[in-house]
Amino acid sequence: GQLVESGGNSVQPGGSLRLSCTGSGFTFSTYSMTWIRQVPGKELEWVSGISSDGRATFYADSVKGRFTISRDNAKGTAYLQLDGLKSEDTAIYYCAASHVVVRTARRDAYLYWGQGTQVTVSS
Repeated sequence: GQLVESGGNSVQPGGSLRLSCTGSGFTFSTYSMTWIRQVPGKELEWVSGISSDGRATFYADSVKGRFTISRDNAKGTAYLQLDGLKSEDTAIYYCAASHVVVRTARRDAYLYWGQGTQVTVSS
């Protein structure tokens, strides 16, 4: 199976983006999905997670109230809506799949991991 992210771009502070993560080769609807980000040279940061049925969502304090995670199991896609973007949100954003939502950025906690999409917030 694999995950493919898209939607990254360059935006000004205060702007918005919607990231997408499409899964294939596995039963997407049975996996929890997580977004993780990394600033080059820094550690991976857990951002947000959503349960397999979409009923439970979780956020890091740094993005709570600004980012919204969702999913469409019929399309095999998870989303991360980024609003009120700040310069410190600049990073590569990865999506990852696991059996249950785990609040960790460790790669070995996930069964599938995407290639990442770049988000740059700059004036």
